[in-house]
Amino acid sequence: CPASPTAPLTFTMLQGTRISEGSSVFWGNASLDGQLSHLLEGLNVTQVLPLEPPDAWARLQQDVTTYLVYFEQLVSVFSKERPINYTQSLLCHLGCCLFPNGTAHSFYEVTLNGTAFLSFHVPSATWERRWPGRDAVATFAERELMKYSETTRDLQHFLNTTCVDLLRAQSPWTGKQSSRSHAPLVLGLILGTFALLGSAVGIFLCTGGSC
Repeated sequence: CPASPTAPLTFTMLQGTRISEGSSVFWGNASLDGQLSHLLEGLNVTQVLPLEPPDAWARLQQDVTTYLVYFEQLVSVFSKERPINYTQSLLCHLGCCLFPNGTAHSFYEVTLNGTAFLSFHVPSATWERRWPGRDAVATFAERELMKYSETTRDLQHFLNTTCVDLLRAQSPWTGKQSSRSHAPLVLGLILGTFALLGSAVGIFLCTGGSC
């Protein structure tokens, strides 16, 4: 649906991973103001809207594929050490909104099997547990994600700056800047897999209360 003049512009990304019997299945998409911009199917990520020059996008595609393959291999190793006989479904939902008055809001949420698991508090670059009760997996994942700049300050910069700059370039209130490069866009996808990785590692290591 077309946005109204008073509605915020939005860029949102969904990234899901289903882990079953040591195998990982990836899917996801991104939307710019309600229009599909990126699509993730398995190990293949495609750009639906021409936001990146072809040569830059080709490099970024390879970066995403490389990381997802690494994630897939790591999950396979962990599953051999600590088999889990049920399916795990992890979902990342992240993005930003730009309002007509120039203010912006960014968010990042992770769910596990349909239940709120973790969220990222963008202003302070900190992860917060959302899982009901004192769960060892959520605690472990939160602690691991807080260790690295990729999942704290880099993620904060992506959500507060890269994502919002994209919207400003498309905004009717600030004027389009169609020639502007948004090469770091796919960084959000890669950072999403870091969150999934921390969660997945926690799931495996905490099986049997060993984390």
